[in-house]
Amino acid sequence: MNRRDYLGLMGTAAALAAASPSNLAFGQQTRPADDGKPTTSTVEDRERRMKWWHEAKFGMFIHWGLYSTLGRHEWVMENEGIPVAEYEKLAPNFKPVPNAAKAWAQLAKRAGMKYMVMTTKHHEGFCNFDTRLTDYCAPKQGPGRDLVREYVDAARAEGLRVGFYYSLMDWHHPDGGRCKTDEAARRRFVDYIHGQVKELVTNYGKLDILWYDVAWPLDAKGWESVEMNTMVRKLQPDIIINNRSKIPEDFDTPEQRIEASQNRPWESCMTLNDSWGYHAADFNWKSPTTVIRNLITCARDGGNYLLNIGPKPDGTIPEESVRILSAVGDWMSKSGATIYQSDPCQPRRGNYLSFTRKGNTLYAHVHYWPGETVVIGNLLNKVQSAKFFATGQPVKFEQDDYRIRLTGLPKKAPDLVTTFALELDSEPKQDHEGKRAVKPREPAYKSV
Repeated sequence: MNRRDYLGLMGTAAALAAASPSNLAFGQQTRPADDGKPTTSTVEDRERRMKWWHEAKFGMFIHWGLYSTLGRHEWVMENEGIPVAEYEKLAPNFKPVPNAAKAWAQLAKRAGMKYMVMTTKHHEGFCNFDTRLTDYCAPKQGPGRDLVREYVDAARAEGLRVGFYYSLMDWHHPDGGRCKTDEAARRRFVDYIHGQVKELVTNYGKLDILWYDVAWPLDAKGWESVEMNTMVRKLQPDIIINNRSKIPEDFDTPEQRIEASQNRPWESCMTLNDSWGYHAADFNWKSPTTVIRNLITCARDGGNYLLNIGPKPDGTIPEESVRILSAVGDWMSKSGATIYQSDPCQPRRGNYLSFTRKGNTLYAHVHYWPGETVVIGNLLNKVQSAKFFATGQPVKFEQDDYRIRLTGLPKKAPDLVTTFALELDSEPKQDHEGKRAVKPREPAYKSV
């Protein structure tokens, strides 16, 4: 069972929209709704803290730990049934190069990302940070130093916001499973988890994001999540907290899919191939065009895109990850303004394009280039002007009641994803069904 299966069993991700990007629910994100469940913040304070996050749109996830040394997926300990005593032997031999995180941060910035989230402790229980609560940590094992400190310093050096991932589930701690039925074990384990969270939010300066993961085997009451997050907010009053400590907090986290929440901030987290941690045999890489298209879809529906890399055991980044994110960065350097600070966008359907907007400007992103003419169907607005966004070159267009035709275009695509900026007379709206209902139907051939 993988992490997504656990989350499905625990019900942490409500299915509020269809999983297909073409069928996503359109969710306004201006005032995140409280649904009556316990939380540790007000709506108003949430809006203040999350302003930068809504504008940022794009972040880097980093999964790195002892599992990286085996190169067979971050769930290798669980999926292969490796005993704790055997798995612990990986720790002395985990010896990454110094300051590997510098290259991560430089690549994140190159790709147009605005924040980073690193695994401080994954389910395996090994801590990449300096902790007084266990010797099963980077400073006291193979690395001989605080890997989280290196990451924090690297991210800040590139001007990126800093986030910490922390797994509540722990396969190494002796009370990590029995805490479900043994109150004494629960007390010890929860004190351990709360103690480590306190260390993380105390020892590294100002933090921007706390990203919890799998809450197995306890519920919010068992984890004492309200008390834990109240402590976090007292120490980090500007921090943003996700929804995986079994209370809603600040934002939802659909995993490996794009699913817009209704009236709540959300962030889709995805892998570049099929694995979060380094997997030497996983070659199912997303193309740069797919990454850009996913980013556009998230931005269109008011969400963020957190895209993962899984560094190798020595901390270096797989070559394909560098290639893909560099190509994405080339596109973002020219067209990133159509993503950052964009508004939720109602137009969503085309055979070969997708949309974002800012105010009355509609950005049409063509990911499958059709040739010399691009057509947008069933907009309700009048087009006032059109241009290539990257160059500002004007584009000829024709408009009737049912379509806008951009004409005189190159036969080959100018870019991985070519973006047009259309100035409209009002906020962009598209209505396929409404137009279909009134469209004249005078066929050349009579029906029998």
